[in-house]
Amino acid sequence: MIGLGSLSFATPLALLGLIVLPVIWWLLKLRPPLPRRIKFPPIMLLEKLVTRRESPSRIPPWLLILRLALALALIAALAHPLWNATSRLSGQGPIYVLVDDDWAAAGRWSERRAALDNLAAEAERTGRSMVLETTTGGATDSAPAMMSAAAAGRAFSALQPKPWSGDRAAAVARLMLLDSAERPGDVVWLSNGLADGTAIKSLAEPLRRLGAVSIVSDPPSRTAVLLRPPQPDGENLKILVERAAPGVAQGYRLRALADDGQLLAQLPMVFDKQAVRAEALLKLPTELRNRLARLELADLASAAAAVLIDERWRRRPVGLVIDGDDPAQPLLGAEHYLSRALSPYTEVRRGSISDLLARPPAVLLLADPGPIKSTVRAALNVWLERGGVIVRFAGPRLARAANSRLLPVKLRRGGRVIGGAMSWRKPESLASFEPSSPFHGLAIPRDVTVRRQVLAEPALDLADRTWAKLRDGTPLVTAQARGAGWLILFHTTASAEWSNLPLSGLFVEMLRRIVGLSQGIAEAGDEAPLPPLKTMNAFGRLGPPAALATAVTGAGLDLGRVSANHPPGFYGTEATRRALNLSSGLAKLAPLGPLPAGIAARPYERSATLDLKPWLLALALALFVLDSGLSLALRGLLRLPVAASFVLLVGAVSPAGADDTFALGNSLETRLAYVLTGDAAVDETSRAGLAGLNLILQRRTAVELGPPQGVHPGLDELAFFPLLYWPVVADADLNEGAAARVNGYLRNGGTILFDTRDQGVGASGPGLSDLARQLDIPPLAPVSRDHVLTRSFYLLRDFPGRWTGGTLWVERAGERINDGVSPIIAGAHDWAAAWAVDEAQRPMFPVVPGGERQREMAYRFGVNLVMYTLTGNYKADQVHLPAIIQRLGQ
Repeated sequence: MIGLGSLSFATPLALLGLIVLPVIWWLLKLRPPLPRRIKFPPIMLLEKLVTRRESPSRIPPWLLILRLALALALIAALAHPLWNATSRLSGQGPIYVLVDDDWAAAGRWSERRAALDNLAAEAERTGRSMVLETTTGGATDSAPAMMSAAAAGRAFSALQPKPWSGDRAAAVARLMLLDSAERPGDVVWLSNGLADGTAIKSLAEPLRRLGAVSIVSDPPSRTAVLLRPPQPDGENLKILVERAAPGVAQGYRLRALADDGQLLAQLPMVFDKQAVRAEALLKLPTELRNRLARLELADLASAAAAVLIDERWRRRPVGLVIDGDDPAQPLLGAEHYLSRALSPYTEVRRGSISDLLARPPAVLLLADPGPIKSTVRAALNVWLERGGVIVRFAGPRLARAANSRLLPVKLRRGGRVIGGAMSWRKPESLASFEPSSPFHGLAIPRDVTVRRQVLAEPALDLADRTWAKLRDGTPLVTAQARGAGWLILFHTTASAEWSNLPLSGLFVEMLRRIVGLSQGIAEAGDEAPLPPLKTMNAFGRLGPPAALATAVTGAGLDLGRVSANHPPGFYGTEATRRALNLSSGLAKLAPLGPLPAGIAARPYERSATLDLKPWLLALALALFVLDSGLSLALRGLLRLPVAASFVLLVGAVSPAGADDTFALGNSLETRLAYVLTGDAAVDETSRAGLAGLNLILQRRTAVELGPPQGVHPGLDELAFFPLLYWPVVADADLNEGAAARVNGYLRNGGTILFDTRDQGVGASGPGLSDLARQLDIPPLAPVSRDHVLTRSFYLLRDFPGRWTGGTLWVERAGERINDGVSPIIAGAHDWAAAWAVDEAQRPMFPVVPGGERQREMAYRFGVNLVMYTLTGNYKADQVHLPAIIQRLGQ
């Protein structure tokens, strides 16, 4: 390949064809065009016969120039010219490609694929062979194969990231098994930008024996982001997100999902400019927290940005320790009240403290126990510090021994009793729960009263430790955090002996709130191996178990040992499943670090190379067609004015601008469009979603659409597109020019599908308040059951996407502009994700809660939407068919 400035030629020998241009010029001048032949009827021949015959003696100059330009374009195309084809590779031997294809590469995998395609194209232009080695290649000791550029391109297309960490040292060792007697080549390492504990120098030095080494890496501010498993923080969950290095302020949106895919909550996770950690508290009511099944960072397609929640957060067995009940009256004892209160909601285990700690529960209930041995108390304290919850209830024993060590507050001896020296006039009722109390929001029945209690000694922090109190301010429930656990005391009995609180539904709700504070439990590490139930790929999508997945032990789950045989996902059975999360076993993220001298470094970037060969071939074809037409016209076989021929010539050879290309491409075929938001993940989902919908339309209808087109509302003309898909992102804003274009599009018959993609959580109406202030959006109303959208092709009642359960909004009935088609359709079901397919036409995102049946209904809604947009409101007239048929019958 030779170059002239920014222009280079992949096949420079083809330029030798320029030598024949003078020969072509001479031949064209020597052989003029054939004379024009005109056929006349015999009578006309006799009338207009002349003796002098004329034929051109030389070719017209403009036709000569046209044919020389045709030859020049063809020769230049065969030389394969490239613009800005500057190569960063210096060797002549093979190109050795080392790829970090682990979990950290999944988030920006499209950039890796583009870099691989550029390397394959360069190898094909220069005739160099290639070698591919991946860091997740396994524990094989064989050298990678040498491939042609075409075979390497196919291997690159099949390459996918893996949801576990790679081994760079092993990958380099496999490369070193190659025969280094070849000419010096180039080593290109497509890195994930993260350090893995192996010194870069120890990896780069062996690679230099194969050729010049260059590392392509993300800048520290764009490396992978890690979502850690949540940690209980009282009644809340502490969420922690990490990145490798500070540099810029970044914000993400955390989504909390239930087992059926319902969005339970979402909150922002924001990195300060100089921070590598972002923390937030996820506040969920007990009922919602027990339904939590998955946490994920929205719009980050990575297994490291998703955490599966298992029984350790949701399964909370309660241990019940009873000491002192009267066996003759079991229905009056504390065991009966506590068991009846909790049995419908959780597993209740009974036994001594030692027996229960042998299989630790989430919560331990102590109903006025006797003296606790020091060894048992020590084990109890250890379990408490590690996250256990102890709930004690008062009674005669505690009133006599108020100096017990296992209490959240210091007590007075004797307590408070009606009729004694400190008696009340009447039993006291409960005061409203403070906002800081976990019982806040519970309704207090008026008839719940306390007749006796143990009293807390006054202290400066007594108010902070009080969760419930009587109307006179006396604490009724106190608590103290001990390590990661809680020590809680009810200052009255668990039976009806001192109070009628255990007889009320309030007692049940208070106990359920306390159980909800616990962390849950995990089974012992020596349990039987758990088979894979569902596994997660590198993009965070949960599906059937991977082919190589095998059973894992409890110890492996606790340590987060993710590998090819144990990918992240759920293990066990549906009833007792356990989660193996990638982020639980990963060390602290760190950037790649400084590179040794002599190692070139560059970021992932789009190739600036422009291949001129297709354009020159298209120009040569246009010139050939134009030349053929003009030749036929000169011979009288085609009646085309010469002036029109020159117009075609100018139109064929003039360079088309970007606007002309955009207009021409979108005028020749009908296309659906999507708004480019600037978020690469959202834009790719939109493109893949509309591409998947195109496939369904092609298979099931007569609609034939071109590939979907991404548009910028402020720059591109929107009138070419009948339907515009608009994924609404945070802080969406339009300038005046963009708003004017969109408003004009809506007025002139265009339709926009606004998709907030959040199931409508926190949204007002369709959730378009930010855009509604800038656009002329008409009044909206929910889709009625007889709307045309419900029957434009399929008969539908719901309009699900990746999510379901929300409302679809359209223009309020009554307007008949644009044949009654609503210019605005809005919802929150993330339809593009449900429609999206990859290059192999496989679904890209899970659809919840209905699975593939819900995806089918999402496709049907897409078909109805397109048919409604393209054909108008004509099916609304079908309501008159019964009357018309009846009239015809009469």
